[in-house]
Amino acid sequence: MFNIKTLNKISEVGLSKFKADKYIYGDDVQNPDAIMVRSAAMHDMEMPESLLAIARAGAGVNNIPVQDCTEKGITVFNTPGANANAVKELVICGMLLSSRKIVRGIEWCKTIKNEENVAKTVEKGKSAFSGPEINGKTLAVIGLGAIGRLVANAAIDLGMDVVGYDPFLTETAAESLKKEVVVKNNLDDVFPVADYITVHVPLTPDTKEMICAKNIEKMKDTVRVINFARGDLANNFDIVNALEDGKMAAYVTDFAAPEIIDVDGILVLPHIGASTPESEENCASMGALELIDFLENGNIRNSVNMPAVSMPKSGVARITVIHKNQPNMIATITDTISRDGINIDSFTDKNRGEIAYSIIDVDSAVSERVVNDISNIDGVTRVRVI
Repeated sequence: MFNIKTLNKISEVGLSKFKADKYIYGDDVQNPDAIMVRSAAMHDMEMPESLLAIARAGAGVNNIPVQDCTEKGITVFNTPGANANAVKELVICGMLLSSRKIVRGIEWCKTIKNEENVAKTVEKGKSAFSGPEINGKTLAVIGLGAIGRLVANAAIDLGMDVVGYDPFLTETAAESLKKEVVVKNNLDDVFPVADYITVHVPLTPDTKEMICAKNIEKMKDTVRVINFARGDLANNFDIVNALEDGKMAAYVTDFAAPEIIDVDGILVLPHIGASTPESEENCASMGALELIDFLENGNIRNSVNMPAVSMPKSGVARITVIHKNQPNMIATITDTISRDGINIDSFTDKNRGEIAYSIIDVDSAVSERVVNDISNIDGVTRVRVI
């Protein structure tokens, strides 16, 4: 039996993937083989020795101590694309909200509830809430991952011109973009032409505060910026200053912070980009299936800290090894197995920077001595027999 600990309320649609004859799951599970988490902070959590994997039911893993997990041989999964449609829809909504002063208009209507002639008051006051259409305007999509591509394609369907930027765009990903999307290789070619900018990139030292005073200077004074990716992709104080100075028309974000709440021109949402039942079910299902394939077969798909490695099962037993990506490591592992009198049926190994992962199918049962021999190899982090 495998023990799955849940740190948040996980959709039952996803949890139902764990069959009762193989898995026990819940928030009170002890000695977990794996953890499923949404937004719970894990940085101060002591990782149990039994823990093999963590699945984040979502794309971002800022709440997980990924580096610490890597050093301990704990595989961290996320669920890229599972919530993409939910975020895409809110981004489109954000563009419309930023243009038409819809929220402000709704709030104003509440103030005229007791007017003697509401219709007449509306006709006199509605001009304060006018705004441009998005049709025919230029949208810049920074980051053409699963969400960015959906946004770009949807914007084309809405009659917008779309320019995209993504230095890591793969050929396969590019093929899923509508032909009308123009991909640029330099942000300096993107910022000046955009009426709307939406960011869909991970938070890294290179992307932190990419929406800042320096880059805002390159944008149109009428630009509207949408940020449903990460709060720290924008410098909030620079945005407030830009709005006050007339260097930006609006900012819409899913990440609340004191300095931007209740500021004219800024719409702050309570981190609801992926908060749909469909998204939560998709993320939970994808995370559960990733854990199942890893725990039962040793295969790794959609890990943020380990290489993607999978292989059909053959032989009698399967050995998986997390190890440092260093010279002669593979030869040392295979020589150790052979020295213990075990024949290797199939083998595959991939690396991700300094870390690597091997799957080895063998023709006989694997003893504790073999596991210990491999574990004692300098540079080996974790050994598991399936």
